[in-house]
Amino acid sequence: MPTADLILRNANVITVDTRQPAAQTVAVKDGKILFAGYSDDLSLFQGKGTRVIDCTGKTVMPGFIDAHCHIFSNIRKLLSVDLSGPEIKSINDIKQAIRKQAAKTPPEEWINATDYNDFTLAEKRHPTRQELDEVSPQNPVCLSHRSLHACVLNSKGLELAKIGNETPEPKGGFIGRDVTTGAPNGLLVEMLAYIREQVLPTISDAELDRGIKLANQQYLSMGLTSLGDATYVNDMHRWQRYQHFKANHLLESRVYMMCGIETIKEFQAAGMKWWQGDEHLRLGAMKIVPSLITDTLHPPKEDLVEKILAAHQGGFQVAIHAVQNKLIEAVVSAYEEVKKQASDFNIRRHRIEHCAECTPDLQTRIKALGLAVTTHPSFAYYSGDRYLATVEPEYIPHLYPLKALVNTGLNIAAASDSPVVNNNPIMGIYGGVNRLTASGKSLSPEQAVSAMDVLRMYTLSAAYQSHEEKIKGSITPGKLADIVVLSADPTRLPAALMKDIKVEMTIIGGKVVWQH
Repeated sequence: MPTADLILRNANVITVDTRQPAAQTVAVKDGKILFAGYSDDLSLFQGKGTRVIDCTGKTVMPGFIDAHCHIFSNIRKLLSVDLSGPEIKSINDIKQAIRKQAAKTPPEEWINATDYNDFTLAEKRHPTRQELDEVSPQNPVCLSHRSLHACVLNSKGLELAKIGNETPEPKGGFIGRDVTTGAPNGLLVEMLAYIREQVLPTISDAELDRGIKLANQQYLSMGLTSLGDATYVNDMHRWQRYQHFKANHLLESRVYMMCGIETIKEFQAAGMKWWQGDEHLRLGAMKIVPSLITDTLHPPKEDLVEKILAAHQGGFQVAIHAVQNKLIEAVVSAYEEVKKQASDFNIRRHRIEHCAECTPDLQTRIKALGLAVTTHPSFAYYSGDRYLATVEPEYIPHLYPLKALVNTGLNIAAASDSPVVNNNPIMGIYGGVNRLTASGKSLSPEQAVSAMDVLRMYTLSAAYQSHEEKIKGSITPGKLADIVVLSADPTRLPAALMKDIKVEMTIIGGKVVWQH
């Protein structure tokens, strides 16, 4: 019998493996699961160098996988003025935070602030460039919206971005303007990626290293052993930065890095293929972010079909952003056209990201296509109050319809979309089971699922979506020893207490990388 490097004993093990759903002991060797079962005879696996951890009845389960997040945006948030806190209740509070930052920032240097939420502000609107000018006349300012689909620039920022009265509307985007003069009011919709990539100064390598260290501790403290970076501007430089992070142990969590319509060309030119890399860092799906501005699809359906088909034939998985019902329908329609032309369509496990307003007719079509869906159980808690106030009533029963998607038999992975909301999977479990908003209101409670359903979304189903279910996602002998120890069992707790669960320990590849 092989000698284990690590043994977790006296544990309540949720394996997420239907062949053996539960266990009490887990043995690890060479970074992989050696044994999971009920044997308490440590002599079977214990040797002189074996580390034995008595879990004292705590819950052990596979490490959490966040199937859709934005790591570099999270770095930027950790290095910027954070406007997501409960103290930010009005535009005046935003102004005070910017004023404070401007007082310690050299003139002409950019001030970046992240995650303001117009819905929670007293004014229920976005700030304007004039309001930002009042507190930062000498510094260009960029406020990014919590959704990452909008931002606000002050006058200096707009000037540096070369956005003025005569600037045409960008394809798939929108420039907010004064209704009388036509002058930009500072609001830019679907233009944040352009601003960050083409206008804002590049974050230095030293700052990136500082930021990823902060992010790494955040991810590990939440039991996140794998991350799906779903950022469509990820390019070869980002890939190289990830290689640097990994080589220097700055980011312990495993990464499945998506790329975009434009950046995929860089990888193909370098001879790289989808899924290239290793268990620590892989090149992932091609991400597409279509939009419906004034009910006009961008890119047009014909172009969207062409791009999906080209990526599919080039060997890439495709992941498409779609939130509103009309956009989901357009995406499903495009996938249907591609499937007619690609007999091997299903082998890639193409995805729909978010899939928020998903009505029964679309659920049926998605199932027929064999698509995978990445969804956000925690949004019920973090964004539910806004949904109840702003989403058309006809779509509320079908908003992030977890129960319906589970019943349809779709593969569903859970994700945070961080830094859009907190990336804590525990809040995903709470949101999926309770369907309660932050204020305690009920959001389509008929769409609630079991804790086990959500755990599966954060583990084995998420691994399936990155084609990694054979190497991770469950506590199964032979798989990677990515494990999390929780203070309590979410499948046994009363629903109201689930958000109080704590991560006690995070293990990646058999190595304890974080401990409470």
